Amino acid sequence: MMKKVIFLVDMQSFFASVEKAKHMRNLNRPLVVSGDPERRSGVILAACPLAKQAGIKNGERLWEAEQKCPGLVTVPPHMQEYIDNSMAITEILESVTDLVEPYSIDEQFMDVTHSQSLFGSPEDIAKHIQHEINSKLQVRARVGIGENKVLAKMACDNFAKKKKDGIFHLKKDEIETVLWPRPIEDLFRAGGRMSNHLRRRAIRTIGDLARTDVNKIKKEWGIHGQVLWMNAHGVDYSPVSLSSTNGQKGIGNGMTLPRDYHKESEIKVVLLELCEEVCRRTRHARVMGQTVTLGISGASYEIRTGFHRQLTMPEPTNITMEVYRYACQLLDTFWDREPIRRLHVSLTGLVSDEAVQLNLFEPARDYTIQLGYETDKIISKYGKTSLIRAASLLPASQVKERAAKIGGHYK
Repeated sequence: MMKKVIFLVDMQSFFASVEKAKHMRNLNRPLVVSGDPERRSGVILAACPLAKQAGIKNGERLWEAEQKCPGLVTVPPHMQEYIDNSMAITEILESVTDLVEPYSIDEQFMDVTHSQSLFGSPEDIAKHIQHEINSKLQVRARVGIGENKVLAKMACDNFAKKKKDGIFHLKKDEIETVLWPRPIEDLFRAGGRMSNHLRRRAIRTIGDLARTDVNKIKKEWGIHGQVLWMNAHGVDYSPVSLSSTNGQKGIGNGMTLPRDYHKESEIKVVLLELCEEVCRRTRHARVMGQTVTLGISGASYEIRTGFHRQLTMPEPTNITMEVYRYACQLLDTFWDREPIRRLHVSLTGLVSDEAVQLNLFEPARDYTIQLGYETDKIISKYGKTSLIRAASLLPASQVKERAAKIGGHYK
């Protein structure tokens, strides 16, 4: 049987590269993509390599970046253009293989196992892809190569991104010498919090985890620990799939507020709008959720405050006011009454909307469910602000501001 060859294709500084391709005069100047500096969104979304050389990092505040690099060029995000470029990249990849799986807006998996007879070795295919993307979009691609998605991802993140040619092949029989000496933070899916837990158990490298008894790891951290142990051994059975996004585990929506929100009444206006959007997305996916999660971040950057809590409802729902009622319970229970700057709502425990539990005491519930789908049709046809709740007419509302954006940023 032919050995699998999987690619993870990642775009270098994707948003910044798209902007540089538009503003050719700034090719040799450090450039960042940032939200509005007058609002909470004034953080770095993407930095070009020249900006990164000056010490600028994604996620830091714009004024901090400007202090590091006084001649910094700042441009606002244009999300529709990034989406269009991402789709164009997908078309390029699909000219090589029909097995292309988007992982994020700037990362895509490819199975090129059976493309080698047409395009040559894995390295030749990687160079071909890089050339096509760069010549058509002026964006540089890095390619991680492996026998499965986990190896391809770690090949890209830990090695290809640091190589001049942007290509690295992480072979399974070489991971003990190549991958295991690296810090545990470099393990795919480890994350900062999990890495800290592992370090406290004297597991400091990927090899330390790989050499630990898997039963001990599973007992301590459950299935997630076992998956990390498998990742350390380069084991991954998930195929590159065209339908991988269909098995959605949760649907959520959040936003950073334009100012500190102090009053409960103001917070609940935005909370209702977020519940509305989450339920609309849930109905669009033809599912219902049973667990509502509310996340809140405090207004202070220096002292981290807030909470992330969830509540399981008696039965699955995609009715806005039902989700909102339970979200308000979480807010009333866990909010410390300090100013907040960010809200996030999500629904998990998703089930099909085709099976609805009938309730003898609430005969009108099925009509309420159907009402949600009918209002969605109006909004789909006439726009997000064509039908809004009365609460969204209050000054605290963000619904009109958000309607003009894609992914939280202006189109």
